Amino acid sequence: MTSAQVDKGPENTSGTSEEGYERGLGSRQVQMIAIGGAIGVGLFLNAGANIAKAGPSLILMYALAGVIIFFIMRALGELLLYRPVSGSFAEYSREFLGPFFGYFTGWTYWLMWVVTGMAELTAAAIYIHYWFPDIPQWVTALVFLVVLFTANLISVKLFGEIEFWASMIKVTALIGMIVIGLGVLTFGFSNAGDTAAVSNLWEFDGFFPHGIGSSLMTLQGVMFAYLAVELVGVTAGESENPEKTLPKAINTLPWRIALFYVGALTVILCVVKWTEFSEGVSPFVKAFAMIGIPAGAGIVNFVVLTAALSSCNSGMYSTGRMLRNLADSGEAPAVFSKLSSTKTPALGITVSVLFMGIGVVLNYVVPEKAFGYVTSVAVGAGIWTWLMILVSHVLYRRAVEAGRLPASSFPAPGGAVGSWIAIVFLLFVTGLIAKDSESRISLYVLGVWAVALGIGWVALKSRNPQIAERREPEFEKVG
Repeated sequence: MTSAQVDKGPENTSGTSEEGYERGLGSRQVQMIAIGGAIGVGLFLNAGANIAKAGPSLILMYALAGVIIFFIMRALGELLLYRPVSGSFAEYSREFLGPFFGYFTGWTYWLMWVVTGMAELTAAAIYIHYWFPDIPQWVTALVFLVVLFTANLISVKLFGEIEFWASMIKVTALIGMIVIGLGVLTFGFSNAGDTAAVSNLWEFDGFFPHGIGSSLMTLQGVMFAYLAVELVGVTAGESENPEKTLPKAINTLPWRIALFYVGALTVILCVVKWTEFSEGVSPFVKAFAMIGIPAGAGIVNFVVLTAALSSCNSGMYSTGRMLRNLADSGEAPAVFSKLSSTKTPALGITVSVLFMGIGVVLNYVVPEKAFGYVTSVAVGAGIWTWLMILVSHVLYRRAVEAGRLPASSFPAPGGAVGSWIAIVFLLFVTGLIAKDSESRISLYVLGVWAVALGIGWVALKSRNPQIAERREPEFEKVG
């Protein structure tokens, strides 16, 4: 059975999904993947450069982007409970927009995670420099790549356990940082106690120290920090009870954004004035070094290292599944559809890891620019994925209202209104990327990528004309 077909139930007697995957992700694992999935290098490392550009107003940018992310995830949640499949947004693009869009979205999401994996490997190598400054970045990146690759080949349960504990470390550490920061603000202890104050948010050249325009330009970096929230959709085919676990995971998103992004940054910028932060240094490591807690900065550096490796681990997981979905749909070589004896798409993971290895090469050739190059491409690919989720949701709602499709058990509040707002916002961010001379390279890369995919689509149609036919999901339509 292909992944274009419906997963008719949460599990069967063999413990595998209708797509052949093992339903090895329990409720606690899906919840923690959802909670920790978006806590990665975008927050822990990239926030330093964005603080230098936007000052305290970065808090507002994270809050604004967080609202948009919530709209995206509620749209995805409604689609997931309408038809939970591991192909997720590629499947919905295929169903509501046509086979080409499913093909394009699947391959672009694969690209997003490949380059995100490169970014996380680069960040991990930078973090290792805190303890071992003489080890070349490319060596560290290669070692981490091999270790995570091995773990992903073993089983989805091992992936779930790694993500559970890595996310637990990130979440616990962030809560601890917030509590310690509030303690410094309230009681004035530590080396930063004398200067810590809520007034730090506006005293140094105001809340928008470089102007609103400069703050808006950080939105592309902010959106990179939120990449991976949609990963919970990819887990649908391997969740034990998607009808229960997915809504619960998505509904926790508002408080996660409020606490881990807006809350953590607010506390950090109250404890340490924004002018102390710079590109290439984690603001959390910097803050705890200034607070002066013994070994505090080293502990935080370990946490951010864990976050980077966790995100790279997620990238390997999702790329393998997306390649299999494409193969099942005839849009990638059929060999990618095969599962290993441990029910993992081993070949898809292997090929994806080989491409992530380009990040190792970048860390060898241009170590100081590697992070910036790959994050800009990841944001562009991520925006396309989110747009396809939103457009698919709008078309799905139209079909439900017309009586052509059954209603989802998890409808997005406000219907398609939130999706339209998010679509406009993402197009605005794309315009900001085009305006920025440094990040504009991502649009050039994605332009080349689109041409390559277009050529690939023409070749696929010439060999198999039926691939361009729209396929309907296999359940009885209402009305």
